[in-house]
Amino acid sequence: MERKIRKVLVANRGEIAIRICRAVHEEGLKAVAIYETPDQESRHLREADESIWIGDGPVKDYLNIDKIIWAAKKTCCEAIHPGYGFLAENPFLAKACEEEGLIFIGPDYKSIKDLGDKTIARSIAESAGIPVIPGGNILSEGDPTGDALKFVEKSGYPIMLKAVAGGGGRGIRKINNEEELKSQIPIAQKEAKSAFGDGRLYLEKGIERPRHIEVQILADNHGKVIHLGTRDCSIQRRHQKLVEIAPALLDKEIQDKICEAAVRYAQIAGYRNAGTVEFLVDQENNFYFLEINTRLQVEHTVTELITGIDIVRRQIRIAEGIPLDIDQEDVVLKGNAIELRINAEDPQRDFAPESGKTVLVYQSPGGPGIRLDGIVYQGYNIPREYDSLLVKLSVYGFDWDEMISRARRALKTFIIVGPKTTIPFYLRLLEEKEFLEKKFDTEYIDRHPELFDYKPLEREEAKIAKLISIIHHKKYNPFSM
Repeated sequence: MERKIRKVLVANRGEIAIRICRAVHEEGLKAVAIYETPDQESRHLREADESIWIGDGPVKDYLNIDKIIWAAKKTCCEAIHPGYGFLAENPFLAKACEEEGLIFIGPDYKSIKDLGDKTIARSIAESAGIPVIPGGNILSEGDPTGDALKFVEKSGYPIMLKAVAGGGGRGIRKINNEEELKSQIPIAQKEAKSAFGDGRLYLEKGIERPRHIEVQILADNHGKVIHLGTRDCSIQRRHQKLVEIAPALLDKEIQDKICEAAVRYAQIAGYRNAGTVEFLVDQENNFYFLEINTRLQVEHTVTELITGIDIVRRQIRIAEGIPLDIDQEDVVLKGNAIELRINAEDPQRDFAPESGKTVLVYQSPGGPGIRLDGIVYQGYNIPREYDSLLVKLSVYGFDWDEMISRARRALKTFIIVGPKTTIPFYLRLLEEKEFLEKKFDTEYIDRHPELFDYKPLEREEAKIAKLISIIHHKKYNPFSM
């Protein structure tokens, strides 16, 4: 049954809220933004047709389901889009929408709940005949260390200690010996309980130097499931993604098998809307199911660049009950794309956030193949309360070499004065031999500490722009006295 949407509450903030507003407007609909007090001057409010305050925050009101539902009803919205982060993978938001007669732009309550449990998600993969990493048993609360040691007797080290309810790279620890195992289990239990409300843990055999590959899927309410190709998210820091590339740089045969497995998984799980099925691929090109993310991914931009398909607009249409207007044969992957997350962080200080600093000068790159999704502008004050993402730089090229050259050019002309950013780190990355040869995996960053050995260079135009900004602020030239 189709249900027409006229107005969407964007239940998020920052860059992703702006992205959703754009898709909503392109669909000819109205967008409503929410905000906490620290975000009252945020750019995402200006992108929406109207906005509504939900509390002083910080963060807690963006996580308050009752306030989100209230805001939707108060502004006469028919639907809620959760974006990513915050409540995007909270099944109770989807359930509350259902109970209140609102449309949740995402999968249903049961899918989010079941697939968010890594052991249930794993069992579905097994039933679908998709290879899984050895392990998966939940550690008993009474004797978790004893259970873990029994597993190690069979599998050996390294092993991966994971939170049952984890996601987005959080709640994962690589364990190399018994000492680490005994010390990390109680810490992991406490952190999992704090982050996910569920302290249960499980173990998997550690795979040495795998590639982290994901498949973007779209599934409508009429039984059609398609994939939009692969992404390589191997370049990570502490299981958090830094760089995403589409398509994954694997042989066509293995890519086809992974994509077919992802579609089969979604079909068996009865999945609806956009989602991402994730895999690990070992050095011998064996692949293993890892998890499914029941939401829009940060890195969806690179898939859109190589397919020309707007994933967020398709999410909205699927939620309305409209059949997918794309068949699998219509999906043609062209060229290469890379996403670089420009954060207000200092990579040389373990990516410490530059919270509280002001962007004095902002000059963004442009030209062929450049896409920017961000919240930053000149005068932007980096919030202490939220994440440090300024803008996502996504670059498209007809082939790998063109993509790299465009990305270098974009980074070299990207001027952000005020906070330290990840730009110089990415410039080093785009010159590194193994990366250029497409030889990277999840341990790539650990193998290349030299990427952090750089001297921040302030270009002449940046110095001039900074001086002009200071003069404008102070109303005089402090350097002429």
